[in-house]
Amino acid sequence: MTKNKSHSRQPGREIVSSLLWPIFHKHRRRLFVGVLALVGVDFLQLCIPRILKDGVDSLATGTAQQDHLLFLALLICTIGILATILRFCWRQLIIGFSRYLERDIRKKIFNHVMLMDGSFFSKYSTGSIMAHTSNDLAAVQMACGMGLVAGLDALVMSTAAIGFMFSINVKLTLLALAPMPFLAITTRILSGRLHKRFDLVQEQFSTMTEFVRSSISAIRLLKAYTLEKSQTERFAGIGQEYVQSSIRVAIIQGLLFPVATLVGSIGMLLVLYYGGQLVMKEIISMGDFVAFVTYLYMLIWPIMAVGWVANLSQRGLTSLRRIATLLGVKSQIPRGLVQCDPDLQTFECKNLNFTYPGSKRPVLTEISLRIRPGILGLCGPTGCGKTSLCQILARMFPVADNTLLAGSKDVNQLNPESIQQNISYVSQEPLLFSSTIAENIAFGVPDATREEIVAAAKAAAIHDEIMHLTDGYDSSIGEKGVNLSGGQRQRIAFARALACDRPIMIIDDALAAVDTVTEQKILENVLPLLRNKTVIWVSQRIKQLSKVDRLLVLEEGKISSLGSYQELCQTDAFLREIHHRQSLVNDVGGNLNA
Repeated sequence: MTKNKSHSRQPGREIVSSLLWPIFHKHRRRLFVGVLALVGVDFLQLCIPRILKDGVDSLATGTAQQDHLLFLALLICTIGILATILRFCWRQLIIGFSRYLERDIRKKIFNHVMLMDGSFFSKYSTGSIMAHTSNDLAAVQMACGMGLVAGLDALVMSTAAIGFMFSINVKLTLLALAPMPFLAITTRILSGRLHKRFDLVQEQFSTMTEFVRSSISAIRLLKAYTLEKSQTERFAGIGQEYVQSSIRVAIIQGLLFPVATLVGSIGMLLVLYYGGQLVMKEIISMGDFVAFVTYLYMLIWPIMAVGWVANLSQRGLTSLRRIATLLGVKSQIPRGLVQCDPDLQTFECKNLNFTYPGSKRPVLTEISLRIRPGILGLCGPTGCGKTSLCQILARMFPVADNTLLAGSKDVNQLNPESIQQNISYVSQEPLLFSSTIAENIAFGVPDATREEIVAAAKAAAIHDEIMHLTDGYDSSIGEKGVNLSGGQRQRIAFARALACDRPIMIIDDALAAVDTVTEQKILENVLPLLRNKTVIWVSQRIKQLSKVDRLLVLEEGKISSLGSYQELCQTDAFLREIHHRQSLVNDVGGNLNA
């Protein structure tokens, strides 16, 4: 399994500009109203100590009247009701914005992944991508939701509270704020460590996610080899590493909150001691003292929020860097603006060379070939580059300029989608989705009628077996077609390509799991449908190869032979060998059946 590490050194400000600012700008009105509501709540809360001061001073001086006290009580109740309404508004607007932000970034990640070439997926595992769209994105959403709210709230409340405290007594305020530098220094030190530890946690979460995904996908293989226990033990080991790293993150988080609380408590202790003396000396009134303590009490939340906001910000920034690194990976396939011919049917390779990213050994070497309408057979020893050539023609991997032409144009000047829209591709391993058989066959043509779906299934000789299922074409096949045999999966994938009815068809050993009788039926059904199309048919079976118009033999990434099947059976050693071996097998099988 692939374990990916982020090596981004992109400054936080650039990340915000490239990823977050467009979304913030898009929802600026929602945010503006939400911030106004948040500031309104803070303003209303800051009015309460002034009301308490008025009431306490009137009680202390003996000038209090029942009507006046009742008015102050009703005023506090009214403020509470207004604050509740405004609090609902900012939660709806700002927290709602964070969900829109989460949606937009997730969509951006998905769209980016959809445009990547094969090189990208050799570097980023499925589990890693899933971790970016779940755990990392959740951290960003929290930072831009509750983190934004707590940060703004702490800023407004602390600034206003300190201002009111200064208006009451400057020395008492400075004494209350004396422990603050200790909090700032501690927060800075702990936040730096939190970033590194949280980055490691996210990487381990990616590894764990990929391990679970691959294990579930290969569950039948694991059971066949009785590896359930060993796989469970490996997962326990990965989980233990994740837990230990998470605990190290929790230690930092656990220090931030107590330190902030300690600072606030020390400030309160100093105020009670020194402020009490000021009241006894009548330097400040009892109402001033109550108001000051209330403001300090309000200041404790912003002080405590510093640790929480720092925690959310560091987690969010770490995850944002990881997401930015993912989005910063560029496809190696040039995205030309020129559209290819709508009736594209020819390719031409000119001294084409190809090496997989990260590998030193070339897979294809000096391939010069013109592919035209008709059936081009492709065979060769295992690892000779057959699948690589198919994937290159389907524009899944990059090639050098002027080494591959689609029609008469260099593929690097063309829009890759315009080429792919002309190609039906059937891979070696049939890729099916956890949905119905009909939906899988119609995947490339969502508006296909049931008649068209059935016609494609009949051509692939799978219709009768589908009709024996309980729900026929509406039967669910499970994840990756787990409820079907290998041959059935291959034929459904083959039917899907036939249903697309595109001018170019690439069949990469797509009938390897089909028995010879069914193979013959498929050939009889399909060959008439492939007339006037350009077909690249990869196979090692002589029955399939004998039906092609031209046959290409690859060996060690180079063209060994090119000609008709009959010619190459006489001149090419590899084809002559497989023809001889399969003919012997067929003869033995025929004698046994007789």
